[in-house]
This record gives sequence, structure tokens and C-alpha cells, in this order.
Amino acid sequence: MPVFGTMPGVCRLCGSPNGVKRTNGWHCCICDWRVGDVPDPELPRPLIHVVYYIRWADRVKIGTSANPHQRLATLWHDEILAFEPGGRDLEQARHTQFADLREGGEWFSADPRLLQHAAALSQGDDPWHAYARWVSTALKRANSLDL
Repeated sequence: MPVFGTMPGVCRLCGSPNGVKRTNGWHCCICDWRVGDVPDPELPRPLIHVVYYIRWADRVKIGTSANPHQRLATLWHDEILAFEPGGRDLEQARHTQFADLREGGEWFSADPRLLQHAAALSQGDDPWHAYARWVSTALKRANSLDL
């Protein structure tokens, strides 16, 4: 039976101290990375393209990035509403979907329809937690780790 608690150290991927102890060791509660596993340093870090939804005042920006930490550090925002996996094609589809709300560039009115869409994507989860899980999954595939 799994045991939930504080791991022996913080997760190497997302920094969470909380985990679940399974038969094959401690796993992070956020991204499911197994404590002690190390990504192959010779392999490049996987690029996870995301479409992000950020709110600033009464507007929402729908953009995309393969490095959301770096990108969002450069943008004024009050709140990160959601991430969804995808690149330019999905971003453009979302721009088309919410075209009637466009205020200019990639900024849209924070209309309830757009806010509900973002809320449905995040499902109450911290967007960074979802991103950490996607990175963890990609690293597991790239490293062929049996986690």
C-alpha cells in the first residue's frame, strides 16, 4: 500500500518535497519522478511546447512557448490561468476560437467563455504541476526509465 509523506529529498524535476512511497521507491506527488533517478545528462532536455493562458487585469493572453518559465518571466501578468500541450497550430486554433474577444495581438477580453475554457484545462490544478508531469513523462520516455 502506498505511503504519502515527505520524501528524503526534494524532487529533482519540480522541487516538491512531497511524495508517495511505492514498492519501487519514492515518487514525487506533483510530477511522479522517482527519487534517485537521474536524467541522462548527454540527452537534451525535452521541449514541451505549451499554449499558455495568462491574465493581466481584464485581459487574457493566449501564447505559446517551448520554455514557459523563461517566456512568462518576461510578460506582465497577474495570474497564470492554464497550460495545454501544443504549439503554434493549437495557439492559432485558440486565437480563431476566441477571435470575437480579441483586443489586439494575442490579447483577448477576459470573457467568461474564455475563462471557463482555461478553468476546464487546468481542472483546479496548478499549471506548473501539469507542466512538470509532461516534462517527467517526456524524460521517462527519452531515458527509457522503468518507473
